[in-house]
Amino acid sequence: MTTPFSKIPTHLAVIMDGNGRWAKQRGLPRILGHSQGVKAVRSTVQTSREIGIQVLTLFAFSQENWQRPAAEVNALMDLLHDYLDKECEELMQNNISLRAIGDTSRLPSKALKRLQDVIAVTSGNQGMILNLALSYGGRAEIVRAAQHLARRCLAQELTPEQIDEQCFSQALWTAGLPDPDLIIRTSGEMRLSNFLLFQAAYAELYVTPVLWPDFDRDELLKALADYERRDRRFGRVSD
Repeated sequence: MTTPFSKIPTHLAVIMDGNGRWAKQRGLPRILGHSQGVKAVRSTVQTSREIGIQVLTLFAFSQENWQRPAAEVNALMDLLHDYLDKECEELMQNNISLRAIGDTSRLPSKALKRLQDVIAVTSGNQGMILNLALSYGGRAEIVRAAQHLARRCLAQELTPEQIDEQCFSQALWTAGLPDPDLIIRTSGEMRLSNFLLFQAAYAELYVTPVLWPDFDRDELLKALADYERRDRRFGRVSD
């Protein structure tokens, strides 16, 4: 597919919000909202790959989400395992490499093993990076990076004066990835919710009232059309 846009984000990040409200509006259990949300994931991945986005990061499960009822957490982990199981072949066919950021060691062993397997199988693909934020928190990521750099200083591998933005960035879970150009949030909530706090410094923000299960191809194209009209100055003045 030839992109219909003259400008697209290199790195698109999405806060997928509204599954529970989508289900509640229909008198359905919350988990059915999450199940429906998987369809929006497939659509977003496919469209992003077709348009030529290089990195797609999806906020799938936050560190705070562990505080939800055990039954819901367990169901979400089962959905994650099933998604990875079913989509591995699709990722291979579309030359998509899977990665993950966050404290993935907290994932149940079954889901973690499948995640690691799919990451390994798809590691050679170069068409697009699909980056899942799992058990992820932006503040925890920053603290972890600071601890890592502090240990390097104590080991005399680094001096405090050598720690600049680039050095710090390489200590984050997103090391090696470009910062997001566009962050989309569904459900209308006007906040980042502890997502990519360091990396989002100059990201364009797009908030839509559409709940995540209803976020289809057309909604993504609307967001990209809005991004195309943005004047990204990075602190400078317009020409």
